Amino acid sequence: MCGIAGEIRFDGQAADIAAVGRMTRLQQARGPDGEGLHAAGHVALGHRRLRIIDLSERGAQPMEDEALGLVIVFNGCIYNYPALRRELEQRGHRFVSTSDTEVILKAYAEWGHRCLERFNGMFAFAIHEKASGRVFVARDRLGIKPCYYAECPGVFRFASTLPALASALESPGSLDTVALHHYLSFHSIVPAPRTILQGIRKLPPATWMLIHPDGRREEQRWWEPEFRHAQADGFNELRDELLETLDRAVQRRMVADVPVGVLLSGGVDSSLVVGLLARNGADGLNTFTVGFESAGGEAGNEYPYSDLIAREFGTRHHKIEVSSSQLLENLPDCFRAMSEPMVSHDNIGFYLLSQEVARHVKVVQSGQGADEVFGGYFWYPPLLASQSPVDDYARVFFDRHHDEMADVLDARFVDDDHSRTFVRDWFSTAQAELAVDKALHIDTLVMLVDDPVKRVDNMTMAAGLEARVPFLDYELVEMAARIPPEMKVSGGGKHILKEAARSVIPSEVIDRPKGYFPVPELKYLDGPVLEMVADALGSRAARERGLFQPKHVAELLAEPQAHLTPLQGSKLWQLGSLEIWLQTHGF
Repeated sequence: MCGIAGEIRFDGQAADIAAVGRMTRLQQARGPDGEGLHAAGHVALGHRRLRIIDLSERGAQPMEDEALGLVIVFNGCIYNYPALRRELEQRGHRFVSTSDTEVILKAYAEWGHRCLERFNGMFAFAIHEKASGRVFVARDRLGIKPCYYAECPGVFRFASTLPALASALESPGSLDTVALHHYLSFHSIVPAPRTILQGIRKLPPATWMLIHPDGRREEQRWWEPEFRHAQADGFNELRDELLETLDRAVQRRMVADVPVGVLLSGGVDSSLVVGLLARNGADGLNTFTVGFESAGGEAGNEYPYSDLIAREFGTRHHKIEVSSSQLLENLPDCFRAMSEPMVSHDNIGFYLLSQEVARHVKVVQSGQGADEVFGGYFWYPPLLASQSPVDDYARVFFDRHHDEMADVLDARFVDDDHSRTFVRDWFSTAQAELAVDKALHIDTLVMLVDDPVKRVDNMTMAAGLEARVPFLDYELVEMAARIPPEMKVSGGGKHILKEAARSVIPSEVIDRPKGYFPVPELKYLDGPVLEMVADALGSRAARERGLFQPKHVAELLAEPQAHLTPLQGSKLWQLGSLEIWLQTHGF
């Protein structure tokens, strides 16, 4: 897990090494163990390294294979690299390191862009073909690893984080009105390729891009799950297959030359990861959980359940308790860690948890993704019989409908109903027929990527911590897509996953009310947090930006705890988060 950056010029000039160096240094937290730079004419590549596999200098990046004429910068992990290495050795390739990075180089030389289909892992990488001058950039199937890019006259730049990329631009552009609509309506999600800034884009998941020396670009999506149900298989057969597939996913994510821990929330998903590791002989496993002070009558931790799992499987359990003063003190750093504005209360939880976890291990597994893949959210069951998928999905998921936008935003930023249009267009082309499958499809490939997965990446990497997500193993995602939706969403959600879990973890965890990563103080704004939001929205920078209607802001500030979204998030925190993020990064 690392930070990457690069520049490709098309104007006859040499790549700007200083600009690439600046982007690379700004990503130091993602890779505190080393820095490297490759420059060859119109191409420059930068890398920050987090040593996980092949801890020697032979695994350093940028990595060049002189015989093949290829140079790579890579962020992520290829879990099946040992098997691929053996296959490539049989085809005549010789290795000088034991890293997965070198496997990618040889695989690209052997199979071209089709090498992506052979990788099981998370990745964003760029390969410079020295002979042709082309640069190949790719992102993993589920978008676990980020890749931002910007096109300016005569130059193309990319980086792992938006702020790092922005440092190399004269201007990142003004606010993107379509992205702004998504942020305020589509649960703060801005689908790729857009970002909140007009001048910066992000490579969509499961997409590769080939950049030619003259500036031409080719782009192709190379993977998508199909929701075609395995009607011939019974519930028990699918349940057993699910557990076997998840077990493989969990075990392959233990590949590392450093210890691997688990983020244990106390829910079914992370508990199941711990149980499967223990069942396969993991000894002395480090587990970690975080809790906050209660607010609004809502508990701020799930310690009883995480404690139960820790005792059941004999883990070395670490509980991090966060006071109100710690939360407020660390919120600015949390915003600095965000590549894009994110509204979820979980951000500060993952940020503080990661800071503590990184003192003990460099790699953790997380239960993120199970709700989207196995239908764990409350908005899925109503869609089982839906005859109007777009309307029904928007009704249960959108934070605001278009009619409300004129009350929230200045008239300059209000035009079309972009969020509903996006969902309608996505549903019309999704590899799914049923309404609930369309919702699972968009949530897996869009919502999951640009909310939970991005949150985990940003907050863990801010501490130099690598997070691995077995529920997003592509084989498991493909298998889940074959399961009839009623087997997933019934019984309060994730039914078949819960039934599979019964042979591994205690029923008290499985049958508990659905939990989440609770940070009540960011839902029921009061005291110092409310003051922080009020100061941001009332600041000179906010007034000059003129983004929000003053009347609407005043209404939210007057009753901060009364204005919640359908998903029970604070509408005031959503506005405040965007303004704080913009000010934090100087936009």
